[in-house]
Amino acid sequence: MTDTRVVETVDLQALLRESRVADVLDELDRDLIGLKPVKTRIREIASLLVVEKAREALGVAGAPLSLHMCFTGNPGTGKTTVAMRMAEILHRLGHVRKGHLVAVTRDDLVGQYIGHTAPKTKEVLKKAMGGVLFIDEAYYLYRPENERDYGQEAIEILMQVMENQRDDLVVILAGYKSRMDRFFESNPGMASRVAHHIDFPDYSDGELLQIAGRMVAGLGLRLSPDAARALGEYVALRRRQPNFANARSVRNALDRARLRQARRLIEAADIRASRVFGSAGTDAPVKEAAC
Repeated sequence: MTDTRVVETVDLQALLRESRVADVLDELDRDLIGLKPVKTRIREIASLLVVEKAREALGVAGAPLSLHMCFTGNPGTGKTTVAMRMAEILHRLGHVRKGHLVAVTRDDLVGQYIGHTAPKTKEVLKKAMGGVLFIDEAYYLYRPENERDYGQEAIEILMQVMENQRDDLVVILAGYKSRMDRFFESNPGMASRVAHHIDFPDYSDGELLQIAGRMVAGLGLRLSPDAARALGEYVALRRRQPNFANARSVRNALDRARLRQARRLIEAADIRASRVFGSAGTDAPVKEAAC
């Protein structure tokens, strides 16, 4: 007996082109220096989403995808930037309606008195619906040492929405890896809702100097040869000090150097005027904003 069934196929590469997801992935490769393991994971997730879209086109029913994510890593490693690109990918593949990113911290979600947290959290969720909610330093939502803390209320509201409205909202939790691990250990319900964990490595000295070069060129400036060498020394020294924030520390150093120079050429003296050089060999801290 001859099997006359017709096997339908879908061109995944064509779907990538039609959705313009390939453009976002190419921009990610072009715009972000380093982060190879991160880019690989984003491509894997994008491929998974394309496969699901192909299954839908063929009428093959599948279990709903859980797309909530956790981005871990030190400050200044590109977590927010990648989250923005992820929102674009999700939108172009039809997994979120709008594709916008709403970035918040604990203060945007947790109130200071009874009855304040729920409306704050629900207002943020309303703004983020149809897109991606990015919660930076998410572990601060949970403070078990404070019996009067209202963070747990925000977590419970978030978990409910993450489960019941996952087809209209993707939540990305971000922060230091060790702290996020403890957060999930203390909140197994939240851990069960987050399917994708991506760790962002620190940049190497060479990658940070490449990033600095792009920052300087973007400002219409350039570093003198001596300034470039001084910046290399700065990165090596700054990395050994507390509160190092990768690309953010480099950006802050360049901003301060710009304030010290009045010409279009940044000189070595503008870099070496940093406190980092004055405190070389000491533990004197240089504070950066947290990521």
